[in-house]
Amino acid sequence: MTTPVPAGAPDPADRRELGLRDGGQTVDDLIAQRQGLFGVEGTGDTSGFGGLRTAVVLSVPSVRPYGGWFDEVVDILAEVLEDAGIAFDDAVRKVVVDRGELTLEIAREHLVTVCQSLRDEQDLRFELSLGVSGVHYPTDAGRELHAVYHLRSITHGPRSLRLEVAVPDADPHIPSTTAVYPTHDWHERETWDFFGIVFDGHPALARIEMPDDWVGHPQRKDYPLGGIPVEYKGATVPPADERRTYR
Repeated sequence: MTTPVPAGAPDPADRRELGLRDGGQTVDDLIAQRQGLFGVEGTGDTSGFGGLRTAVVLSVPSVRPYGGWFDEVVDILAEVLEDAGIAFDDAVRKVVVDRGELTLEIAREHLVTVCQSLRDEQDLRFELSLGVSGVHYPTDAGRELHAVYHLRSITHGPRSLRLEVAVPDADPHIPSTTAVYPTHDWHERETWDFFGIVFDGHPALARIEMPDDWVGHPQRKDYPLGGIPVEYKGATVPPADERRTYR
């Protein structure tokens, strides 16, 4: 599905070959490289994009000025955290501005405090959460599982930002934020169900889509491609691993 990228700084002619964009990305930020539209090797890619090479790149920290209202929000959050006795650099590991969007990578032990500060501080007021989602990066060693939170300010709208928390597959624990955003109840259950991220303190962390006795977490990239037969209007669709292959 992905192949490692060799270490070493690429010259400008190699950037396109590696799939790197301009904007500060270097080969050190690469965690993998995908070839083709669906990551299929050999003759299995029938999309016509078999020669496409896409870099899987870690988020590159941005430098000030971030632009727009981003600097104001970061400065206010830093002040609020300092008042709570938390150093900004301890809570916020990375500030990323990309494609006009603001993302803060948060240390999991400070996630709840950051969320509460963003919600309650009158000059921030990110009172609406659009949910929690998961991402699995198998080649991002020690940071394989990511939980992503999409927050929006109605008071100071339209302002949207993203929080991201990365944890290792061997210790997939993140504090629950249901006490701050009650709607995260179902979203955290779904992220646990599909990715295996454990939200400590959740009132009832249980599967929400898959059966209770289901083994594994089916949206992880290391989950086996398989399934069960599906009947639809008299036709039977075989499991994915039993369907026709073009290899």
